[in-house]
Amino acid sequence: MFAIYGTSGLMYRGLAEDLRRVVPTLRSARTRALEPEFDRPLQVPETGTPPDAEHRGSAHALSAYSQLQRAPLARRPLRSVADVMSRNPVTLSHDMTVRQGWWVLYQRGVGQAPVLGRDGLVIGLLSRAELMQPERLPTPDGHALVWQALMAQPLTQVMLSPVPAVSAEVELRRLALVLLDTGLQGLPVVDGEGRVEGFVTRTDILKAVVHDPPLDLWAG
Repeated sequence: MFAIYGTSGLMYRGLAEDLRRVVPTLRSARTRALEPEFDRPLQVPETGTPPDAEHRGSAHALSAYSQLQRAPLARRPLRSVADVMSRNPVTLSHDMTVRQGWWVLYQRGVGQAPVLGRDGLVIGLLSRAELMQPERLPTPDGHALVWQALMAQPLTQVMLSPVPAVSAEVELRRLALVLLDTGLQGLPVVDGEGRVEGFVTRTDILKAVVHDPPLDLWAG
């Protein structure tokens, strides 16, 4: 189940196919390259044969044989948002300034975070990529006071709103379609009452593809 939240509250709850019908201007035209982050390093095979490989050949063969005899690790297919999302996500308050919101993103090392209203529900999304768009920034020769005024603006004036949200039980393939359709880098994950319980990004999906065979990932 997907939802759309804005400054006026819940605007839509339903299927992914109807998101754009509710808010036609939902798509973000800003996209940027993703920085790869991996939970564990990729195993790259070594090339060449070291000089002392011959007397160690038997040990390597025995080790390889023992690895084959071990039972494979039990894995379950990754199907839903809950399988890949980040829990306890970074959130921002509606009464923050742009400077405060930017500083939180910088300190926590995230590219975007949901903005919460007085009732704790999502009202928007602050994105570093959006903030850095040229049309949002003063000219290079702009006075320092212009930059200070930009940083002093309320967060609610520069955040993306309305913004889609997703439930934890939604299939990953449906989430991927919405991310592609809207151009967003990630979505807040909310419970049945609209409270934020996580955040899921394109990077989370890419990590799952790298660490699990695609056939397992999309099984079922």
